[in-house]
Amino acid sequence: MNFQYRNPEIEKMPRPELEKLQLQKLKTEIGYALRTPFYKERLSKTGIKSPDDIKTLNDLNKIPFTAKNDLRDGFPYGFLSIPKEEVVRLHASSGTTGIPTTIYFNKDDIKNWAFFMARCIYATGCNKNDVFQNMITYGLFTGGLGFHQGGEEVGMLVIPAGAGNTGRQFKMMQDYGTTVLHATPSFLLHLETKMKEAGISRESLSITRAFAGAEPYSEDTRKRIEALLKVDVYNSYGLSEMNGPGVAFECQCKDGLHIWEDGYIAEIVNPDTLEPVKDGEIGELVLTILCREATPILRYRTRDLTAFYTEPCACGRTHRRLRRITGRSDDMLIINGVNVFPSQIEEVIMGMKEVGNNYLIVVEKEGALDRMTVKTEVSADIFMDDSRPLNALKEKIKETLQTSISISPKVELHESGSLPISEGKAVRVQDMRPKDV
Repeated sequence: MNFQYRNPEIEKMPRPELEKLQLQKLKTEIGYALRTPFYKERLSKTGIKSPDDIKTLNDLNKIPFTAKNDLRDGFPYGFLSIPKEEVVRLHASSGTTGIPTTIYFNKDDIKNWAFFMARCIYATGCNKNDVFQNMITYGLFTGGLGFHQGGEEVGMLVIPAGAGNTGRQFKMMQDYGTTVLHATPSFLLHLETKMKEAGISRESLSITRAFAGAEPYSEDTRKRIEALLKVDVYNSYGLSEMNGPGVAFECQCKDGLHIWEDGYIAEIVNPDTLEPVKDGEIGELVLTILCREATPILRYRTRDLTAFYTEPCACGRTHRRLRRITGRSDDMLIINGVNVFPSQIEEVIMGMKEVGNNYLIVVEKEGALDRMTVKTEVSADIFMDDSRPLNALKEKIKETLQTSISISPKVELHESGSLPISEGKAVRVQDMRPKDV
């Protein structure tokens, strides 16, 4: 395979040099952090009063973890390290508490974000000859503008299509010869269904690649999208607290996500003990940003569960790779005492050819017991008025799920295209249990 590199001198930098660069950038970031009300107080308690108190990368362990609640408690300006008049943009994620987590950027921060996004896009084989249709929500959500500015940095023709309106999306693909798409995995699956309904032939489209992110999805879902749309799908990882997309991305090998270690320090810890796990073991990803001045964030608990690959990538990049995000430590469902991750259910049902492209997990309380219902669409070629194959499929899903998650959920089959579609992140779980239980 003919690999291409946006910044070869950094992407293939020997580990000792890369770690030296990380230490240099960490000291700079500590200097930024000490200008914020939050970290000035927190770091002083650990004896860190200047960047010179950081001697090695191991000194990062002296710094307490930062959690989402810290960002909310510091709202609106507790994490801002520069005068407000130097801020050129903010992004914010809404939360269940009503207090958003807000991230500020100065001009250099925006340039740095575009720099890393361009590296991500280029690593997949894209170049300035591509036409990039960005079918993700713009606005306070980071996914839209993050990919947009990365595409422009590469030199691609960028179409800021935004989310939804599949008919218009198809017309733009045909009119402008779109070669690359960006959307949530659930919307990419939805596109294939709508393509059939609209009578659009795959031959009329020029798409070759798709970037999928913003929501966790399984390898079976990736394979399904690739088979249905006949494109190469690349996994993207990011979060608004770390700028947004651009933290880690798959290269052309599609064998794990390279986390750009000149922009981020990654740790993986046991979510219960907060101690480091062994390389290769699954744990919670903790990130420290090294490429942003306006809002420095140190040792942020992402709640995302993943592991480091232990072997090098065939592409020659030295930056460590993350395994696909398997779920979130705070998204785990406890069903009658059994721990269940939604990703386990997706892996089962998306691996069945009889199942459609959309599903929903509903958890309710019946008396003293939890009851889980898995609602899934069936493939368009299965007739809903023929009970025999439907009953057989129900039993197949139920038995396979019981083997995977150790409980036996109720299974409901729905006609193709009948379950609700979200234009943003797909809502896969509805937990209807009383909140005080």
